[in-house]
Order: sequence, then C-alpha cells, then structure tokens
Amino acid sequence: MRGGQSLAEALESCLAEWSERTGIAVETWALPATDVPSGVSSCVMATLREALSNVERHSRARTVSIAVTVGRSGLRMTVSDDGQGFIASGPGGGIARMRAAFAEAGGSLSVNSVLGEGTTVSGVVPASRP
Repeated sequence: MRGGQSLAEALESCLAEWSERTGIAVETWALPATDVPSGVSSCVMATLREALSNVERHSRARTVSIAVTVGRSGLRMTVSDDGQGFIASGPGGGIARMRAAFAEAGGSLSVNSVLGEGTTVSGVVPASRP
C-alpha cells in the first residue's frame, strides 16, 4: 500500500475520499486487523475501486456497506449497496475485472443483485498453505 499503509488504512482513506466525492454514505462493518500479503491487498483495493465505481455510475444507492475480514480460512470481502440492482445479462467489463483480480490472488468473487434492493459483491481468498 502507499507509504507503508496497512490494508485497513488504505481502505479507510479510499472509502472516505469516495464518500466525500460522491455523497454516498459508507458503513464500514469490518476491516482487517492483521497484515495481508501485498498481492491480496492489491486485489482487494482494485476490486473495491471497481465496485465503488459501479455503485457510483449505475446503482443510485444512498448507502454502501463494506466488510473485509481476515481469519484462519483467509480473507473475505463484501461490498453491498442499497441501490436499484440489475438483471444480469452476462458479466460486464467491471465484473470481469473484479473476478480476474480475485482469481489472480487465488480466490473467487460472486455478484448478486436484486432489482429494487441492491447489489452485493463478495470475494474470498483462501489462506495460503505453508
């Protein structure tokens, strides 16, 4: 991360800047308390930026909720919005980029959307085995 920032610090500053710029509220449910490998951090930040960009451009959301946790099983990331949702007609470029970022880190990503209720992006990167 920039200038020795932890992933949690990078997430906090990115979310604060984005919320201030867009006027969309951010609820932070959880941020990682431990260090995260740089490849995984990069994947999380790239995916978060893409997810927030999608929220800003398409969702008409008032609030975005974020949780990034690290445990024995690995890292989990969830980005949910209360926007208009969409009907998936095949993954768009943004969804493909988010999936590719998680795949590069050895993980997987899913996107669930309900019309009128919002969208949730969930990613998991399993803990690497020694």
